Amino acid sequence: MIEKELRSMSGYLLFVIGLALLFGGFVYVVNDGTPVTGIIIAITGFIILIGLTVINPNEAVVTTFFGDYMGTMKQNGLRWVNPLFRRKKISLRARNLNGQKLKVNDKLGNPIEIAAVVVWRVGDTAKASFEVDDYVKYVEIQSEAAVRHLAGIYAYDSMEDEEASTQEVTLRDGSGKINEMLEAELTERLSRAGIDVLEARISHLAYAPEIAGAMLQRQQASAVVAARRQIVNGAVGMVDMALAMLSDKQIVELDEERKAAMVSNLLVVLCGEKAATPILNAGTLYP
Repeated sequence: MIEKELRSMSGYLLFVIGLALLFGGFVYVVNDGTPVTGIIIAITGFIILIGLTVINPNEAVVTTFFGDYMGTMKQNGLRWVNPLFRRKKISLRARNLNGQKLKVNDKLGNPIEIAAVVVWRVGDTAKASFEVDDYVKYVEIQSEAAVRHLAGIYAYDSMEDEEASTQEVTLRDGSGKINEMLEAELTERLSRAGIDVLEARISHLAYAPEIAGAMLQRQQASAVVAARRQIVNGAVGMVDMALAMLSDKQIVELDEERKAAMVSNLLVVLCGEKAATPILNAGTLYP
């Protein structure tokens, strides 16, 4: 079923003619005219008025004639078509679907809560009217199915190290790509109902309450490890720079044992959580 345009007539003149015939028929009968003639005139005016339809902006009217699809009217204003046509109005305005929170399992089997917001509109009125029973309910069900499918093929977060997590798309970190994939899947699912997906994005994402505490501890531990790794990398670089500057400027000659002691002291100072307490050695490194 493909949408086709139905050309209709402007209804303003026919509205005046219909009213004139309707009231003219009653006046004809009241003035002792032939009743049959007056009734025919009034019925003719009434039939003309039945064919009138008001079409608002961003609205369409789907017409059928004894079960046959005749076309869709999209011209705004007061329009007139065959009075025997059955007419159904469909809004073409953009609509928001604020999906409810769904409890699903991600790729790793972790229970998570996820929800999405979908902006959609009717693009093909024929498909929306005749290909599905209720296109609004169809959008809701298919959107929920798409979100469940997307959550099942990606992990909430990467369980690997920092380098691996930057290469793997996850629900938490890959929001841009995840939204693009959600929009593409919804477009494919809803195209059969004549629905255009304007925007789709994840609006809520969290671990399920029963594992939220454990996952929070894991994230905190990962953050501590990443911070320590960065501190150690910086400290090693500073120690290497200090030894290189001492050697280049020939400030002091250090043997391997003294270098080891200096490296140990510097790493303790730079990597410690608290400020180091200096201890003055009045003797020597050697007995």
